[in-house]
Amino acid sequence: MSKAYLVAYNTIQTLGWSYILFQMITHLASGGEVKTLYANTKLSLQIFQTGAVLEIFHAMFGLVRSSVQVTTQQVFSRVYVVWAVLYMCPTSQLSFGFPMLLFAWTITEIIRYSMYAVNLVGSPPYFLTWLRYTFFIIAYPIGVSGELICSYVALVQALEQDILSIHLPNMLNATFSFPLIILVIMLSYIPLFPPMYMYMFGQRKKVLGVKKEE
Repeated sequence: MSKAYLVAYNTIQTLGWSYILFQMITHLASGGEVKTLYANTKLSLQIFQTGAVLEIFHAMFGLVRSSVQVTTQQVFSRVYVVWAVLYMCPTSQLSFGFPMLLFAWTITEIIRYSMYAVNLVGSPPYFLTWLRYTFFIIAYPIGVSGELICSYVALVQALEQDILSIHLPNMLNATFSFPLIILVIMLSYIPLFPPMYMYMFGQRKKVLGVKKEE
C-alpha cells in the first residue's frame, strides 16, 4: 500500500512540475513578459510546492529513508520562498529572479520525482540517473541566485511598507521584524549552500563513478 501511494505521489508531482514548466515555456514563447509570469504559474506552483510538505511526513512515518531534519529544511526553504517571499511581497514576483528559480525548480523536480517513481518499480535508466546527478551543477546556482534576488526585492518592499512587522507598544509587549527574518534567511545561504552543493558533487562521483567503472 505504501509503495503504491509513493508511486502515485511521485508521479503526480512529476506531472505537476511538468505542467508548470509547460506554463512557463508557453507564456514566454508567446511573448509574455517576465512580470506576468508569476500570475500565470502561481496557482500550480503553490499547489505542488506546498504539496511537498507531505514529504516531511513520509520521512517521519518511515515511508522513505530520508532524514526528517534534512527533509524539513529542504521543504521549508522552498515553501518559505513561495509564501513568505513571493506571496507576501508582490514586487518579488516581478523580478528576473522569479524565472530563474522557476526554471531551476521545475527541471530539478521533474528529474527528481520521475527518478523516485521509476526507482520504486524498477531501475531508472542511466540517462535519468545522469541527469539527476548532473543538472544540479547549473540548477543549484541558478535557483539559489533567483531565490536571493527575489528575497532582496521582498526585503526592500517589506522595509518600505512595514509588512508583517510588530512594533512596541502593544498588548503582547513584543516585537517582530519580517524584514529581519528575510535578511537572516538570506545570510544563512552563505554557510548552508556550499556544503550542500559540494555534497551533491560527492554523490555524483559516487553514483556516476560506479557506472563508469562498470
